[in-house]
Amino acid sequence: MTDLPSGLSALADRYDVLLCDVWGVIHNGVESFPAACAALVEWRAHHGPVILISNAPRPSADVVAQLDGLGVPREAWSAFVTSGDATRALLRERAPGPVWTVGPERDAVLYADLGLAFSGPQDAAFISVSGLQDDEAEDPEDYRARLGLAAERGLTLVCANPDRVVQRGDRLIYCGGALADLYEGLGGTVLMAGKPYAPIYDLALAEASALKGGPVDRSRVLCIGDGVITDVKGAHDQGLACLFIAKGIHGEAAISPDGTLDPVAVERLLAAESLGATHAMGDLVW
Repeated sequence: MTDLPSGLSALADRYDVLLCDVWGVIHNGVESFPAACAALVEWRAHHGPVILISNAPRPSADVVAQLDGLGVPREAWSAFVTSGDATRALLRERAPGPVWTVGPERDAVLYADLGLAFSGPQDAAFISVSGLQDDEAEDPEDYRARLGLAAERGLTLVCANPDRVVQRGDRLIYCGGALADLYEGLGGTVLMAGKPYAPIYDLALAEASALKGGPVDRSRVLCIGDGVITDVKGAHDQGLACLFIAKGIHGEAAISPDGTLDPVAVERLLAAESLGATHAMGDLVW
């Protein structure tokens, strides 16, 4: 059975480095979670580095302003890596393309200084998806026809955000991973570098090594996240311990009527994907 600690403090003697998810753990896209932020501040001050590891499709430097705006204190993290950071290597090796990009205008920074040319789906050499162009109004089915034509042409789709959905306030919003799923269902080939795939963990562990001034003992690294098929699977595939934050995108599904974590429901959520987690909590607290 998954260990259910009362808070991060109960794990402080077992780990030296945290690789912590962002959306669903320390904020919901509308506001930050004060208790989670305070826990990370405490850890960083007294126990070791905190590397934020996010499936945001933009480079990490471009996402810091969002964290600041949501009230996430700079003291809560030591370094920040994103799926956007990891994906830029996949895009660079395919330059000049041309590439058909799918995603909102705010993600244009993903392509800066990569030497890429841009086109529509008819002339593209490959596709890059950062998300839906209007994630407030669209769903993946709006893209079926265009992606179907691209799949028939044999185009590879590079997905900069493997998340299927993300929490925005009290709603779940479709992300790039939902389009990647659709494309694979249409027979297309998909490449990803964010969680749960290795490139983003390689970047995060390199940051941890630089901060610690030497190699990191992987048995002393704890991954924290609320996504079973991204955070929990990523930790599992990398052989790293995982603290599953059971609320996040799963809402109250693992919470008992008295407000405590339901261990049976936790195991059910994990078993649905044939995964396990080292530890689980409802929300991240100290």
